[in-house]
Amino acid sequence: MKRVMTRVAGLGLAILLLGILPVFPAHGDEVAVEAAVAAVPPAPTVDTGDTSWLLISSALVLMMTIPGLSLFYGGLVRKKNVLSVLMQCFMITCLISVQWVLWGYSLSFGPDIKGLIGSLDWFGLKGVGLEPNADYAATVPHQAFMIFQMMFAIITPALIIGAFAERMKFMPFVVFTLLWATFVYDPLCHWVWGVGGFIRKMGALDFAGGTVVHINAGIAALVSALVLGKRLGYPHKMSPPHNLPFSIMGAGLLWVGWFGFNAGSALGANGLAASAFVVTHVATAMAGLTWSIMDLIFNKRPTVLGIISGAVAGLVAITPASGFVTPLGALGIGAGAGVICYLSVAFMKARFGYDDALDAFGVHGVGGFWGAIATGLWATKSVNAAGADGLFYGNPGLVLIQLKAALITVVYSLVVSFVLLKVVDLVMGLRTDEQEERIGLDLSEHREAAYTMLD
Repeated sequence: MKRVMTRVAGLGLAILLLGILPVFPAHGDEVAVEAAVAAVPPAPTVDTGDTSWLLISSALVLMMTIPGLSLFYGGLVRKKNVLSVLMQCFMITCLISVQWVLWGYSLSFGPDIKGLIGSLDWFGLKGVGLEPNADYAATVPHQAFMIFQMMFAIITPALIIGAFAERMKFMPFVVFTLLWATFVYDPLCHWVWGVGGFIRKMGALDFAGGTVVHINAGIAALVSALVLGKRLGYPHKMSPPHNLPFSIMGAGLLWVGWFGFNAGSALGANGLAASAFVVTHVATAMAGLTWSIMDLIFNKRPTVLGIISGAVAGLVAITPASGFVTPLGALGIGAGAGVICYLSVAFMKARFGYDDALDAFGVHGVGGFWGAIATGLWATKSVNAAGADGLFYGNPGLVLIQLKAALITVVYSLVVSFVLLKVVDLVMGLRTDEQEERIGLDLSEHREAAYTMLD
């Protein structure tokens, strides 16, 4: 009996140990479990600080178009055309906002199709909700990222207005804008920023839109100027800007709004946003100063129009580099923008004779191209580990990548913009007739006047 009890007790102890062992694993198993837990990335969660900054940045970028660009361009045209420019900027804001919700965002950032375009899976913002999307911004609602990118989609075609100001009919302008946003901006946006986009896979750096926004719009502006032809009386009988104070206010609003444009592209309230903020300001100040010096050298006096044009050129040039360069690099980029864009506006336009009315190509196209190349010179991983080192930090290959991305943008925007303009011209006619142009687009297109007295 005693022997039986001993065996039963031993069996019970064995069962108890077998039950306990799984609860207290060996030390090696503990390490394996901890490693497995650590390997699982944390689920995306909304950060209120990041979300607040991105929403503020979205509002700042919207301010760049209305009223910033509206006043900047509006002050530069003749008084009989100021309302037409303001109307074009406002119409683009309304039109592209609707296009972006319906299909623009999906084509730009939706699930990739062979590196060329986003699918229509997100048509009408289907599936674009209030939870973060880890592929683009893991700490803000997906809709916050979407609305931020919408503001970029709005201002890009608005920049083109500067080339064809004072001579394009309104309804053809609306149709061209809608087509251009769909067939030029959206695909290029996907190539550079969309997950799977082939320019993104090349390793090209574009923090906030040097290629997507400025080269793209600048080249389309040049094509528009060439297709529509020169304004009546250009260049010998053209009036100076009708209201430079408007343009100064517009430039100031652009400068302030650009902090949302560049620092907002960090997609969070963090050190990278602070860095982008600083270099944006530094480059802009340097470009405005440099342009004034160029004015002094060639025209014997600095001008108001010159300093605000230089500041905008600096904003353009620092845009692709803003998340990758130091303040000293920003000074170099700003100085280069002041010199190169000045020479483009002052001499290249006169040499080739095209009528880029408000220098959209000379500032945005040329400045954007310089900014893309300059990113390949001054980029450094010490600012952004997710970027790359440029030529001045031991990696000359980045310059070639940046050049390739810029040239792809030039060719695509040039060809497709030309085709779209020609199609719209064939179907609707792009340009106002001579009498309407002499009267001014405010009256001929909108039956309104900004001022009681017209020249």
